[in-house]
Amino acid sequence: MTAQDKPHLDRAHVTDLLVHMIRIRRFEDKCAQLYTQEKIRGFLHLYDGEEAIAAGIIPLMAERDRIVATYREHGHALVRGVPMPELMAEMYGKAEGCSGGRGGSMHLFDADRNFYGGNAIVGGGLPLAGGLALADRMRGEDRVTVCFFGEGAVAEGEFHETMNLAALWRLPVLFVCENNGYAMGTALDRSESQTDIHAKAAAYGIEAEAVDGMDVIAVEVAAKRALARIRETGAPQLLECRTYRFRAHSMFDAQLYRDKAEVEAWRKRGPIKRFQTWLLETGLIHEDTIAGIESQVDAEIEKAVDFAEAGSWEPVEDLTRHVTAPPAPSPAPAAPSGETIETTYREAVRAALREAMEQDDRVFLMGEDVGAYGGCYAVSMGLMEEFGPDRIRDTPLSESGYTGLGIGAAAAGMRPIVELMTVNFSLLALDQIMNTAATLRHMSGGQFGVPLVIRMATGAGKQLAAQHSHSLEGWYAHIPGLRVLAPATLEDARGMLATALADPDPVLIFENVMLYNLKGELDKAAGPVDITRAAVRRPGSDVSLITYGGSLYKTLEAAGALADEGISAEVIDLRSLRPLDDETIMASLTKTRRAVVVDEGWRSGSLAAEVSARIMEQAFWSLDAPVGRVCSAEVPIPYPHHLEQAAIPQVAAIVAAARAAMGR
Repeated sequence: MTAQDKPHLDRAHVTDLLVHMIRIRRFEDKCAQLYTQEKIRGFLHLYDGEEAIAAGIIPLMAERDRIVATYREHGHALVRGVPMPELMAEMYGKAEGCSGGRGGSMHLFDADRNFYGGNAIVGGGLPLAGGLALADRMRGEDRVTVCFFGEGAVAEGEFHETMNLAALWRLPVLFVCENNGYAMGTALDRSESQTDIHAKAAAYGIEAEAVDGMDVIAVEVAAKRALARIRETGAPQLLECRTYRFRAHSMFDAQLYRDKAEVEAWRKRGPIKRFQTWLLETGLIHEDTIAGIESQVDAEIEKAVDFAEAGSWEPVEDLTRHVTAPPAPSPAPAAPSGETIETTYREAVRAALREAMEQDDRVFLMGEDVGAYGGCYAVSMGLMEEFGPDRIRDTPLSESGYTGLGIGAAAAGMRPIVELMTVNFSLLALDQIMNTAATLRHMSGGQFGVPLVIRMATGAGKQLAAQHSHSLEGWYAHIPGLRVLAPATLEDARGMLATALADPDPVLIFENVMLYNLKGELDKAAGPVDITRAAVRRPGSDVSLITYGGSLYKTLEAAGALADEGISAEVIDLRSLRPLDDETIMASLTKTRRAVVVDEGWRSGSLAAEVSARIMEQAFWSLDAPVGRVCSAEVPIPYPHHLEQAAIPQVAAIVAAARAAMGR
């Protein structure tokens, strides 16, 4: 230990450390009591036994630094300075809580203190922390993100993906593993072939060490050294703090996996008992001082309980608040120039990317092969030469990891565009998209948003077989908190990105693979487009053909064939799959009184089923026939061309469905 590493153990300092730990312990004791009284509900994970970690690390952080915690985060929030009354109110689910009552015990947030919340998905906070640090790295800001996680998280892919990215991109993160020996009820030596957690980080080239997590001074010394190293080098560090939780995993846990003797043995070397004993023996503190601290903390807790008890319940009328933010003003569309250029869908998307990066330094693109390779579908070809590898950022094959980093960077104020190579691969990132991107605003009571754009290729037709060819955009359209777009025209391919980047919430853009080579004329001044409305691509009076994305041109062809038979078909391009533009759909139905929905997703549970249900709910009395649906066959997309074409909607099937609606 160098002189610089040694803590200043004067009376004031050791008293502060003790106060932090006693506040945590007694707060947790009170929470346990309130749980038995059914004042606090849901999962309650208590920090008893682990107090030395939060107390030893968090006071060393600067106000500008950021924290990402786990679902066992009460201690982290208390030491960070989140007011105890607001914490207790959040436990109760009251509107005065630090997350507005939306998060509860597992999701404490405080934007004023750069506290980015507890994460209830094991390992889920690691990529978020990496993304916060990525934003700081790209902006050259002097911040450190401290990410707490349990030893169970090291079995998750997100741990390994984040370690690799943090080391690769030299992200200023202090990863703190609170190794309490049990991932819920599974002992570490039963779940990990390598039980030295710090060795796993070292394998990625991250400086790491193990420390006695029951010794607050040892934790403080190691954390001080690690934080100084991060500020000096910009590179990540990891501390494995070996500790123990004295209580059950949660209040539902009967603790049948460990015996009382083991718990008692650890209690004898508990962080508070150990530190207090040493302080008394050295004369740095006296019994009456400890009694005074306990009395003050008890009084603080009682005031916090009173505050929570007196708090208000958010009105049911506010149920849908904070799902998404109030929409930002859309960029103004450019006035048509009257001059056109011949271009392709691919080139239109590339032009949108280029313009976005020219106009806003916060915008960057990252994904697999987007840089030197130019993207799987050549959309970003040449952009790395224009903007450099920092803003056209090639990633490893780690969809969950780099999508999570994109979420964190967006939460820190950047405007990332994440490219997922295909919709099938996006399922590897579904946890981050659904459990973090779509929920962060809601769980934090509106304190944090995720202005992120995710682009991905979707659809079949290129004989890429089942794992590259599905249309899963309807799945994502099911998730509150997301906006889901499907550009089908050159104008939308060019203009939707700018509008999406102005959105304060995550936007997913699905680009059908069969459209990339679409060629046509585009106004030279083409720019942002409205993404809130469906478009009538062909007016008609007899039947409404409702579709989106890659099926638009087949539907237009079908409408032409129907016209030859004397049937006037109106073609509606949904454009936005979430939210749906019910108004345009119902207006068409009022006129035509018949509808067919064309959707490349599977029929069961499809987006077509949702559109059909809305028509039945809102326009039933206007219908002269049941709503028809043309969807993909209920099979994984096959490889042979003739079977692939048979599996997805085709013109003949659309024409037949329209005829059936007309009673022919």
